[in-house]
Amino acid sequence: MKYYSTNGKADRATLQEAVVKGLASDKGLFMPEVIKQLPSSFFDKMKDMSFQEIAYTVADAFFGEDIDAASLKKIVYDTLSFDVPLVHVNDNIYSLELYHGPTLAFKDVGARFMSRLLGYFIAKENQKEVNVLVATSGDTGSAVANGFLGVKGIRVFVLYPKGKVSPIQECQFTTLGQNITALEIDGVFDDCQALVKSAFMDDDLNKHMKLTSANSINVARFLPQAFYYFYAVAQLHKLGKKDNIVICVPSGNFGNITAGLFGKKMGLPVSRFIAANNRNDIFFQYLLTSKYTPKASIQTIANAMDVGDPSNFARVLDLYKKSHEAISSEISGCTYTDEQIKETLKECYQKNKYLLDPHGAVAYRALAEFLKPNEVGVFLETAHPAKFKDTVENIIGESVVVPQKLQEFMKGTKQSVQLPKDFDSFKAYLMTK
Repeated sequence: MKYYSTNGKADRATLQEAVVKGLASDKGLFMPEVIKQLPSSFFDKMKDMSFQEIAYTVADAFFGEDIDAASLKKIVYDTLSFDVPLVHVNDNIYSLELYHGPTLAFKDVGARFMSRLLGYFIAKENQKEVNVLVATSGDTGSAVANGFLGVKGIRVFVLYPKGKVSPIQECQFTTLGQNITALEIDGVFDDCQALVKSAFMDDDLNKHMKLTSANSINVARFLPQAFYYFYAVAQLHKLGKKDNIVICVPSGNFGNITAGLFGKKMGLPVSRFIAANNRNDIFFQYLLTSKYTPKASIQTIANAMDVGDPSNFARVLDLYKKSHEAISSEISGCTYTDEQIKETLKECYQKNKYLLDPHGAVAYRALAEFLKPNEVGVFLETAHPAKFKDTVENIIGESVVVPQKLQEFMKGTKQSVQLPKDFDSFKAYLMTK
């Protein structure tokens, strides 16, 4: 399958080119030329299939033309070595817990899938070393660093905003060493993302080293996140809940919800989506005004959503042919302050005995407020609450148990390179590598 750019000025690319380049030459994001409809027979039997079986079917629709069946199946099954439980929270609201992977965050699936796919292409083509640049506001960095740790032929540079990720998140990508380098940028997430995009466009850097991105701008990172949505619907079907399904996604850079929208285009029976924002409400304002106005990001307790110019909005526009009416008909929005997030997290814990993380709290509140009586809602719980231990403990007034996986990360020694947010300094650093 060929991939085109959302900016429409770059040549079509193969899957391998799209994955290795990350960003199109015209600075647009790659999109598959065709989104395949899955047969009704698949949706009929989905409830009786395993997560891996469902994911392989979806992956085959995306990547089957470019990867042999045995290799693709191995990539999918290696990626999904953990469960994703659907938990009843209250009334008609369910939580899809996406945090049972190696770094206890939803991005483990996309990162692990991409690392294996990129490794497949490097081995197949005997390519020279590939350098992965990834900007993170929290969980992306840890998921990518751990997904690519020790992968032959790949170096990873994680750019993160100084002082604006949780201590546990920081431990997950600054203590690994080997082929992982953490770059502590004196700025916000949007500065980190801008540095990554500028690097792709710099001729000197691209002559010096082969660059790609593992942010959700990369098709191999965001598309596998569609697996979650199919599995959520399959589990609801197993419970006899097939109609009027609403999925609420805590949204920052919009890669996750975009993957869900791709699923809907493939025939997934979801009535509508809710994009839940913290105070970084750029998409919510777009829904209200039909105008997209990026802003500097605002720091909140739901830090992984602190994005003032979500990259994947370009894909949403492309998917709906830039129609505000079409987008608004399938996606609604909402926005919450830190105080509202705290209030929701505490109330849900007291009433339902269910502990949310700050991001999940945004999505849960949206369903609690906007789900209609005849609908069933699923919100994506994207990270384990212990990753935000201090914040959550201060809200609920109780201690949060830290899983053994996280405890192991916290034993390591921080290793990071501090850089200012200007591109010249970043470029100079990379040119020495």
